[in-house]
Amino acid sequence: MKAPNIVVPPPGPKAKEIIERDTKYLATSTKTSPLVAERGEGALLQDVDGNLYIDFTSGIGVLNTGFSHPEIVKAVKEQVEKLVHFAGTDFYYRVQVDLAEKLTQITPGDYEKKVFFTNSGTESVEAAIKLTRWSTQRKRFIAFLGAFHGRTMGSLSLTASKTVHRARFFPTMEGVTHIPYAYCYRCPYRQEYPSCGMYCAKILEELYFETAVPPEEVAAIFVEPVQGEGGYIVPPKEFIPELKRIAVDDEVQAGFGRTGKFFAVEHYGVVPDVITTAKALGSGYPIGAIIFRKELDFGVQGAHSNTYGGNLVASTAALKTIEVIEKERLVERSRRLGELMRKRLMEMQEKHELIGDVRGLGLMQATELVKDRRTKEYAPKEREMVVEEALKRGLILLPAGRSAIRYIPPLVIEEEHLNAGLDVLDEAFSAVEKKL
Repeated sequence: MKAPNIVVPPPGPKAKEIIERDTKYLATSTKTSPLVAERGEGALLQDVDGNLYIDFTSGIGVLNTGFSHPEIVKAVKEQVEKLVHFAGTDFYYRVQVDLAEKLTQITPGDYEKKVFFTNSGTESVEAAIKLTRWSTQRKRFIAFLGAFHGRTMGSLSLTASKTVHRARFFPTMEGVTHIPYAYCYRCPYRQEYPSCGMYCAKILEELYFETAVPPEEVAAIFVEPVQGEGGYIVPPKEFIPELKRIAVDDEVQAGFGRTGKFFAVEHYGVVPDVITTAKALGSGYPIGAIIFRKELDFGVQGAHSNTYGGNLVASTAALKTIEVIEKERLVERSRRLGELMRKRLMEMQEKHELIGDVRGLGLMQATELVKDRRTKEYAPKEREMVVEEALKRGLILLPAGRSAIRYIPPLVIEEEHLNAGLDVLDEAFSAVEKKL
């Protein structure tokens, strides 16, 4: 299909009517663009007014296999006709065991593992909090500034990417200490990589564990190998290994081929004790999981459970998702197309003064917008203008961090549509710069 194809300036009349009703009946959340989706295929999305867009959001990192992948749709239909739900935490069924076994095989580490199924990323993080507290009998956690681990009260205590997430919710869970992440473009210590000697990682052992946080009381360090909501920040290759005590690897946004590896932590040669997943695991069906060392298991019935985790339909979708990723070599595709995207974004950086930094791995890329490259002053207003101009031209984008834009198209995107989307992005930057 020829895309993008805008037949009515968005939002069109049908979209406006739905947006008005949405505003009336739904709680305020995180709406980004006035887009009302109707149907999708691959990396293309049609709205209710007939506009055809190229999607660079994947449903916020969920649709790595694209919209309505036919094999996943077929598998789900077959499962729905047999049985929709029968609580896997209280009873047994094959597809959940098959999925758990597969997850233990594809995740890093050759030790024995177990799996607990959840319904979302934040629930996976909550489960990891409980698991590590239970198994270590320790109460403290280390997390990072810029981190996003979820919005429920336990995961929110680890989240530190925007104050709006935490405002009016104090007190959160006690025992969490945040330290700066390896954000080299804006080093909080005003140092330069690599002459810094990875001070941002070493400071944990050299300062925090000597002054404020007894290391023997720390249950886990929670870390995103690539910070997501915080701005798609990719740390230097030495950062993750230097932490030494890494325990919980949050792969909710970066997992399942997004970065050009099945799991982002594989870029750093580190094997975590616990991996939290969700988003792309189910290709749009709500499912998450934690995969962990067998010896960390609760071992006592009732210490943790849920009702819908590993739902039959969601588990079927997840198992087929992994099969599609492997069969269609989407991890390799992400790496190859990520290189193409990176090249195009670097070319745009040379052309557009608004782009201060380009960063990312695989098809998990971002540009950070600045008012001035010398001062690196954040440009949130300009960022919103670019997102708006792109939507007008048929490209769906999402913000990240204080003034970055993330680019996360489905891994199945056709190269033609990837380039067309990047052409629209280039036009959007030019349109905004003319207005400034």
